[in-house]
Amino acid sequence: MNKQELLQHLVSLAKRTNNETISTLDKRKLKELEFHNKDRNRSLTENLPKDIYKKLHGNKKFYNTVRLSRNYTECWIENNCKGKIFLDYACGNGLNAIKAAKAGAELAIGLDISDISIKNAREAAKLEGVENNTFFFLGDCENTKLPNNCIDVIVCSGMLHHLDLSYAFCELRRIVKHEGVILVIEALDYNPVIKFYRKMTPQMRTDWERKNILSYKDIDFAKKFFDVKNIKHWHLFCIAGVYMPFASPLFNAIDSFVLKLPLIKMMSWMFSFELHKSRLWHFLCIQGA
Repeated sequence: MNKQELLQHLVSLAKRTNNETISTLDKRKLKELEFHNKDRNRSLTENLPKDIYKKLHGNKKFYNTVRLSRNYTECWIENNCKGKIFLDYACGNGLNAIKAAKAGAELAIGLDISDISIKNAREAAKLEGVENNTFFFLGDCENTKLPNNCIDVIVCSGMLHHLDLSYAFCELRRIVKHEGVILVIEALDYNPVIKFYRKMTPQMRTDWERKNILSYKDIDFAKKFFDVKNIKHWHLFCIAGVYMPFASPLFNAIDSFVLKLPLIKMMSWMFSFELHKSRLWHFLCIQGA
């Protein structure tokens, strides 16, 4: 399928009304939709009293410390997207799709369950001058309605824990091309201090999200669908940079070393890995079956 054929298919998907899309969602997904529409509604969040904002969105301050993984993701997109069909899977406000478009993607697509996120993404793409090379549409990541084998490169950034992986991995495998690659960046569910923080701030996430933070058991599950490569661990000491920003470079340097060590790396806040849909992997799975 070439770019024009895919665009025609995307246009047909985008013609569905929000109500038509929402009517297909189950209770779990409707809760995710409600949560993320509130979270991404700028006019709502910007006008919250400071104490309410801190209670609902206080965790956002920690994302100011993720420079290492953010730089890695940006470089990865620049190195993998030129001339490719790219998908920002659960795109949020579309930042990675916009980065891919700027990096020379033939087409950068964004998909999200939140209609407010899609609106934000389209507005951001226009402001960045890449509206002609991006396409954002409302949909269900577990049932994208995209054609088989149509995407070269996918980024899943901080969103797989919102999904049922038994559906998501099947869908990702279906839509990505042979020899395609997927970058996943997710929170990791081992550090007891971070787990305690999540437990004490339930209002900052949905019940499903809180209970489904990824671990290495999910890596093992992913291996049923993909060849898993390049597992990396991110952010431990750098989190203290929220309170001591002047020391952030030192904390990042420490993290760059210690998070390569066995056991200690399992205490990281986040980890990333690549999912490869190679023909050789598919052949070996068939033989093993």
